[in-house]
Amino acid sequence: MSLGSAAPGLLLLFDVDGTLVSRATEAHSAALHQALREVHRVDARRLEHSIVPAGRTDGEIARLLLLNAGVPAETIDERAGAVREASTRIYAELCPPSLANTVLPGVVELLDWWSGLESVRLSLVTGNFEPIARIKLKAAGIGHYFPAGQGGFGSDSEDRAVLPPRARRRAGQGGVSFPRAQTIVIGDTPRDIACARADALRCFAVSTGPHGPHELSDADGVAESAAQLRPLLEAALS
Repeated sequence: MSLGSAAPGLLLLFDVDGTLVSRATEAHSAALHQALREVHRVDARRLEHSIVPAGRTDGEIARLLLLNAGVPAETIDERAGAVREASTRIYAELCPPSLANTVLPGVVELLDWWSGLESVRLSLVTGNFEPIARIKLKAAGIGHYFPAGQGGFGSDSEDRAVLPPRARRRAGQGGVSFPRAQTIVIGDTPRDIACARADALRCFAVSTGPHGPHELSDADGVAESAAQLRPLLEAALS
């Protein structure tokens, strides 16, 4: 049986930072901090060291920074949309014209392989606000692999666990979400694994982000690089 026939309608949900690209967060972080200064008049840079951003949504990071700065939760809720809009606008100005050098080794080859299979859909589950994710991946030269109108993003919810169900709903038809059994999350942090498990999904992890293989051992498989994901997925789908 061919791989294509063994995996009809497969949906792969990729994280962005640490999974597809690396060292592409400088402008992203700067945009979020500028947005907090613009919307809340808060300089949260001195507080960032107390928050580990990996695997969190942009909205959650903003909330934690603002709470640490003493901003009331009600005010954070009221201005969340303004922070999202300001972050996106500022990131569009700050993002380098090319982020091609941030694409992790093996990623393009992996995406080329999957995109060549008609039965496979490539999509995103990322804590990035959607416009930021789209700008970032376009600058990296890999945005065309991920169609508009699909995926789950930090602009959908601060709660990362909500994002896989949102992505499956968008990938479904006739009001029926894409099947869990045919959906796999691919990420680089324990939070990626946790969000997959919250939706009863399989998850494959890559240790190309801040976490080593032992910290990702709860995944269904762990690869040291994007290139190593291919045999993992082939074995899982055979």
